[in-house]
Amino acid sequence: MNAALFPDLIVNGEAVPHAVIAAEAQNHAAPKGKPGIAWRKAANAVAIRTLLLQAARARGLQPEPAEVEPGRFETDEEALIRGLLDDVIKVEAPSDAAVRQEWERDPSRFRAPPLWEVSHILCACDPRDDKAKSAAYTRALDLTARALGNPRRFPELAKDHSDCGSKTSGGALGQLGPGDTVPEFEAALRRLSDGQITPKPVLSRHGWHIIHMDAVADGAVLPFDAVCQKISDAMEKASWAQAARSFVNQLVASAEISGADLRSG
Repeated sequence: MNAALFPDLIVNGEAVPHAVIAAEAQNHAAPKGKPGIAWRKAANAVAIRTLLLQAARARGLQPEPAEVEPGRFETDEEALIRGLLDDVIKVEAPSDAAVRQEWERDPSRFRAPPLWEVSHILCACDPRDDKAKSAAYTRALDLTARALGNPRRFPELAKDHSDCGSKTSGGALGQLGPGDTVPEFEAALRRLSDGQITPKPVLSRHGWHIIHMDAVADGAVLPFDAVCQKISDAMEKASWAQAARSFVNQLVASAEISGADLRSG
């Protein structure tokens, strides 16, 4: 193994097996043909995890795995790190005045969910099949051009060409809100105004969509009492994350580490 690309990781005298870093590297993106980049990212992540585990064991903590979802529990390492952070990080809830001040900065940030009245034309395909994906895209481009050229014909185009069951109602999907459709489709909805049609087909796991925004109703600004707890929780979470970063930085500053670079930037 190339020692320059894949150096040994040693954290406070503890040597980390290459297999641990290789397993972690699968979670980190890197340009094709440059495995050293993924390795360095993985080494940094493993170094931080090792520091946290060392700190937990130095405090004599014992793992108490919690159930994270039905039938699945934390690993001992995950439980140790959680226990450490619970032990050393104490964050107080923000004051009522601080929460109100955060809300008053821009109350329009806190709205009820929007409602979208939507129609679409689906050119179905399996996105994993390059040939089918390309053929469907060609169809979708043609239908997009025809829809943009004469928006009033959208229901007719949907009825004649859509691969979705909504074709029987001219492509109408009715009212949708956040979370009611796949993420790619919802992202497109958030960019459309009343009467607009997507200028380019939108790809989802179902195929290519041409989307028409029949009507949109922005959610009303919510009163302070309706959102104060949500704001408080978000502020407390942000404070906790900042405290956790500071704790990790302290561990890094006092550690002896080779094979990772946690001090750059």
